[in-house]
Order: sequence, then structure tokens, then C-alpha cells
Amino acid sequence: MNLDLKGKRILVTGGTKGVGKAVVELLLDEGAKVLTSARQANIEMPPDLFVPADLSTREGCETLVAATKRILGDVDVIIHVLGGSSAPGGGFAALDEDHWQRELDLNLLPAVRIDRALVPGMLERNEGVIIHVTSIQNRLPLPEATTAYAAAKAALSTYSKSLSKEVSPKGVRVVRVSPGWVETEASVALAERLAKEAGTDYEGGKQMIMNALGGIPLGRPSKPVEVANLIAFLASPRAASITGSEFVIDGGTIPTAS
Repeated sequence: MNLDLKGKRILVTGGTKGVGKAVVELLLDEGAKVLTSARQANIEMPPDLFVPADLSTREGCETLVAATKRILGDVDVIIHVLGGSSAPGGGFAALDEDHWQRELDLNLLPAVRIDRALVPGMLERNEGVIIHVTSIQNRLPLPEATTAYAAAKAALSTYSKSLSKEVSPKGVRVVRVSPGWVETEASVALAERLAKEAGTDYEGGKQMIMNALGGIPLGRPSKPVEVANLIAFLASPRAASITGSEFVIDGGTIPTAS
């Protein structure tokens, strides 16, 4: 299917690995003009495609916004993939003030800051698309390890819903994509570490993660390109009447009533 994304000016945060990298590669294949970022300055990408910026800081967001306006001009689509967690396990008592602030700085505030700077241009043109990548953790938190991350993603989801109500009548679509477990570089490393600790192989490590999630009916994690396919469709004119919605892609992890 031709997604009619050729020439579209698209900003993707967190686009150098995992789901973000898959999104960038797919959009480039579709002919879009893409700009992405990461905090590492030594990423081997063309300067018209990559901006080194730590988006967990206000200064980093300002750097990316300035580069976006310089390189792309106006943007047609913003895709917020950036996210993750560095908080320790151990439940709520293990999380101090700094842990909570880091989760918010990475999973909520970059979207708020970048949208605040770039969405007004979309509103002036009465068109644009904003995609916030949240997580099924906002509905299925793991108390032992993801409380702060899940809360930050839930805040991102609430912000996204509110933004949609405000800007959709003005021609700007806002949607959420909520992946479950995705087999990224980071999740592979986690499965390998769990497998080593338990004296099993990689498949055994994957099964441990699936068990912790309560099982995945599909029997496997999603692949980054599968999430990217969904995001690219939602970003495209093919999804022109979709706004304010959340799209879960988790292999059936969250039970759905019939």
C-alpha cells in the first residue's frame, strides 16, 4: 500500500534503535523527509537526518526544535518514540525523588516541550499528525519494577487525550500507540541476562518475561518493524479520520472483552 508519505516532513524522537529506528527506516523507504535524535553524538547518520540532543533536558528539546525548524522547516508529523526506564526494581519504596524525576523527564516532558514548540505551526496550517508512543504498562504496571515508568506513560496518555480534544477540531490529529513487549536490543539483553541468572537459554529468558506479563497469547513479543508499520499507517493520509484513539499492539497481552 502506498501510504502517501513521500515528501512529508517528519520528526521522530528516539529514532536510532529499537522501534524508533524501525520507524525511521520505514518512513525513509516511503520517501518522507525524516529527522531524528539521540543523546549520543557519535551516531553514524547524515547531518540532515540526525541531531544529537538529550531530550530528557529542556536544553536538549530546545536544540532539537531549533534544528527541526532549520532542517525541515514546518513539520507535518511528530512521532514521539523516546522512552524507557532506568529505575531500580524493589517496588515503590526503592524509588526516590531522583528516580521519579528521571522517568518523567524521559517519558513525558520531551513530548510536552516539543509539542508546545512545533504544534502551533500545524495549527496555523490546519493540518498535522502527532503520535505519542505510550505503553501497555500504563494499564498493566509491574509493581516490582515499572511503577514510575508506568505512571509516566499514563501521564503521557492523559496529556495526549487532552491535546487531541483541543487540536483535532483545528485539523491536527493526535493518536496513541501502546506497545506491549517488543523484541528490541534492550529487551533481548534483558532476556539474555535473566536466562544466564536462571541457567537457561534465550528462549527460556523470553518465557520468563512473558510469564511476568501474565502471558502473551500470540506466543512471542512484537517485532520493532510491526510496531513501525502501525505507526506509519497512523501517520499517513490513509488514517485521515483517526484521532483521539489508542492502538494497542501487544500480541493479546491485555485481555479484551468480546
